[in-house]
Amino acid sequence: MLGTWRWNIGFGIAGLLLTALFSIGKNPLSVTLFRSMYAFIAFFVLAFAVRFIIALILKPPAMIGEQTQQDESKGSQLDLLTPDESDDLNALLKSQMKEGISSGKEAEIGQDKAEFRPLNPPQLVSAKNNDPEELAKAIRHLTGE
Repeated sequence: MLGTWRWNIGFGIAGLLLTALFSIGKNPLSVTLFRSMYAFIAFFVLAFAVRFIIALILKPPAMIGEQTQQDESKGSQLDLLTPDESDDLNALLKSQMKEGISSGKEAEIGQDKAEFRPLNPPQLVSAKNNDPEELAKAIRHLTGE
């Protein structure tokens, strides 16, 4: 459970004080003391329930499919080796060299394709129809007149 028995004492004293304050003006002292004692006991027991519920709410959820035995060697070693990709790199370089040697004109065309050209998208809004009667009809249609 969350917390200690001191929380229960604190709840009990709070209940005792509230009951005494609300009861002292309308009841004799003996009745006020008995009711305050009962309030202390009730709040003390209620604090156990509150602490139990808070502990259930704040408990982290269990992992689904969690292994009961964890491998202690996991995470203790770091593998800094990268796979050998020199064959792929050599093949790529050879293919680029063959393309460059095979056609000089195609290489110049490839350079033109590689140049940067800014994107020039078409405009989304255009006002081709400037006839006032057509615009008035469109507005009347949209407003429902």
